[in-house]
Amino acid sequence: MIDNNTSEGSDTNRPSWLERVETIASQIAEQVGCRLYDIEFSSRVLRIYIDKEPNAGIKDCENVSRGLSEVLDADDIIPGEHYQLEVSTPGLERVLKKDWHFQTAIGKKVKLRTQKSFEALGVTLNQLKNAKSLEADLVKIEGSDLYFDFNGNEVKIPVNAVEKAKVLFEFDKNEKNEKKNTKKQ
Repeated sequence: MIDNNTSEGSDTNRPSWLERVETIASQIAEQVGCRLYDIEFSSRVLRIYIDKEPNAGIKDCENVSRGLSEVLDADDIIPGEHYQLEVSTPGLERVLKKDWHFQTAIGKKVKLRTQKSFEALGVTLNQLKNAKSLEADLVKIEGSDLYFDFNGNEVKIPVNAVEKAKVLFEFDKNEKNEKKNTKKQ
């Protein structure tokens, strides 16, 4: 299954102080009208990713950073000497880990990788049988299965088979055509 908490491995390796930071970050993000998207701690850098509809902005990141810094510094939650706090949005090509991340990606092109071949996962499409990666539009989620449109064919991948996934940014096709037409004139 996809790690639903951090991008650094499973819950068994996750320190309890990081769970506390996640709870606090989630509360502070909600106070400023956002939600916590993800949290990472690596090389003494604490990365907090926030999101909101339609989009989180710089002010949202600043507000979460300010609020979180006050609490973390006052309560001395993070062990060790110094650390760096970074608060940002997950970006256009956001990593998909949690079930709700995939829900927000319906209708978008997704790139994913699995450990097993697609044939081992039940995919019968000849051109994908030996593949372990896919770039296709995510069209729906039913239960614990992701459904993709791959060149007009429906491809079903179990969520728990996904090793890594992210949204792929695509320029709007109309926008591309408008730019081409503008260059021709």
